Amino acid sequence: MLHIILFQPEIPQNTGNIGRMCALTRSRLHLIHPLGFVINDRNLRRAGMDYWYSLDVHEHADWAAFRASPLAPRRLWLFTTHTQRSYWDVAFADGDGLVFGNEGSGAPEWLHTELGEAGRVTIPQANPELRSLNLSTAAGIACYEALRQIGMPT
Repeated sequence: MLHIILFQPEIPQNTGNIGRMCALTRSRLHLIHPLGFVINDRNLRRAGMDYWYSLDVHEHADWAAFRASPLAPRRLWLFTTHTQRSYWDVAFADGDGLVFGNEGSGAPEWLHTELGEAGRVTIPQANPELRSLNLSTAAGIACYEALRQIGMPT
């Protein structure tokens, strides 16, 4: 199983898109609080997330609670613009966790430090003058590359 970890996501539509992808790929979604929105029936319906209750989603009070969870993956990959190592150069494995910072500020420096240079990867950009990909687009690219390597669950 692949794990998608969203560190303090801010935009419900991005989280909803990523949740749909996780449901379709049978990946586990981890949401690290605080969130920039409230997950409730009204907001889920408004965002068209009727699949949310069939999703394998786990919310964690903070990063420490996530790391202490028995559901947390052992090996983590932080997707960031602050490294030169391409995700194409990584051999993903079943059970890996793909970590994404939030839409406004990405992952904090302490998280970069904790996961280390060896745990950081980037999605190459042809135009380095632009900031970065949308969170849900980046998560989709990363998830499907990891699943291509380890095999899509059936």
